[in-house]
Amino acid sequence: MLESLSIKNFILIDELHIGFEDGFSVLTGETGAGKSIILGALALVLGQRADSKSIQAGSEKCVVEAAFDISAYALKTFFAENDLEYDPQRCILRRELLSSGKSRAFVNDSPVQLYILKLLGDRLIDVHSQHQNLLLADTHFQLNVTDVMAGTAALLEKYREEYDRYLAVTSQLNGLTEKMQRAKAEEAYVRYQSEELHAARLSEGEQTELEQERDMLVHAEEIKSALYRVASLLNGDGPCAVQMIRDSFTAMESLASHFSRAGEFAERLHTAFVDLNDLALETDALKDDVEFNPERLEWINQRLNTLYALQQKHRVPSVEALIDCREAFDRQLQLIDSFDEEIASLTERQAASRQAVLDRAGEISHMRKAASELIEQQIVRRMVLLGMPHTRFSIEFSDRPQPTADGMDEVAFLFAANKNEPLKPVARTASGGEISRLMLCVKAMIAGYAALPAIIFDEIDTGTSGEIADKMADIMQDLGRKMQVVTITHLPQIAAKGKAHYFVYKEDGEDRTHTRIRRLDAQERENEIARMLSGATRTDASLANARELLHAARNDK
Repeated sequence: MLESLSIKNFILIDELHIGFEDGFSVLTGETGAGKSIILGALALVLGQRADSKSIQAGSEKCVVEAAFDISAYALKTFFAENDLEYDPQRCILRRELLSSGKSRAFVNDSPVQLYILKLLGDRLIDVHSQHQNLLLADTHFQLNVTDVMAGTAALLEKYREEYDRYLAVTSQLNGLTEKMQRAKAEEAYVRYQSEELHAARLSEGEQTELEQERDMLVHAEEIKSALYRVASLLNGDGPCAVQMIRDSFTAMESLASHFSRAGEFAERLHTAFVDLNDLALETDALKDDVEFNPERLEWINQRLNTLYALQQKHRVPSVEALIDCREAFDRQLQLIDSFDEEIASLTERQAASRQAVLDRAGEISHMRKAASELIEQQIVRRMVLLGMPHTRFSIEFSDRPQPTADGMDEVAFLFAANKNEPLKPVARTASGGEISRLMLCVKAMIAGYAALPAIIFDEIDTGTSGEIADKMADIMQDLGRKMQVVTITHLPQIAAKGKAHYFVYKEDGEDRTHTRIRRLDAQERENEIARMLSGATRTDASLANARELLHAARNDK
């Protein structure tokens, strides 16, 4: 509940502090006294849009602070999720509006983003003004009212878990289907590329070997001549390196008994002899193997041209990279071939998930339809009390084409105010006054089934008077037994029913006019209700009437 409201430098309010009671309270004052200003300040602290023009002239900033007891609203999780200090007995919302146009928002002295303030504010106070009656025409609001009365909250939570799973598998299926369609469109291209690379019979290292062999064939005569010369120099018929090394080894070996290092040198010469002799034999053998083969050279050039063309086509630098391309194409083809199986599996999962959603939705729909008769009866009963004896009210159900987060039901509130008038959707048939009464009945009804935030009615009684106003007051008074209700009214019948009565007025200062508010004591309240009955000039009759209204209201309690 709202415990107090403090306002500084807001339009005509220089400084104001007011404490509020639980139950049903009324707020009155002459037209133009500033009741709407107080509501505007409250809207500011609840997170509505700010305007620097709202700052009182000559001030640098305005501050609005509201204190709440939130112990009944189960908001601990909200505070934890937003890293805010949680004190169920004392929650303070504060909004500061600077002349620069900037604004700051706080919850329990912690700065918060404005949307957090608004989310919290929406769960603490419901400011019901004339424009809010438009909610009655909103099908989502109508469905929420039906759910509150049907008690579907726990089942809806389980349904939404199933619904989320259904959305997830549907999204997965749609994504895979789109991917398959794109892949299928490219299948012919991918398959051609794969077949071409497979036909090329690629092997790692092939290109390097072919390039080396091609170079050898191109320079075959040069290579053969060089090998012949090397073999002759190493081990030919005339003086040669192998023979010279062998003679040197023999000479050094003969010095072994006279020269201490002869053995070392002989060993090194022997090693050189063995190496050079092997090299001579190898080059002599190779020279006979090297032959110019134009057919082989032509084949190698053709093969290399094929490899080079494929590398250029796929923009890769080697045969190994071509093999990677071939394997990538193969994987893509395997994926394309597996799409049908995966899609079939996902389709089966989606169908099972959808059925689970529909089963849960059916249970919820049954509960809603079962509660609809009670809703219709309660609304009609209250509307009759408000002077509309021929009211008919019905809830029409229809199936949505696809599941939604709220189930499969589409609901429509149908209303008729007069005899023989056909039932029509509320938005198309109810007048402004009828809508106000209907909304009051709806909120009075659901207050018995759900913990609602405090509610402020902004002249919901507009267009009513006499006995009807008295009945509206009874409903608000009854509503106040379940929750905090504050109503701004011009009707004495309603003002008399309040547990607490607040009076808004203007006070002229030396340089400007200020809006004030105070709680009235018993005598002041009697005088204010007499003013509301007779105007500025109170009469003995109006005072007596005011006393009667207050006495009757006390008896009603």
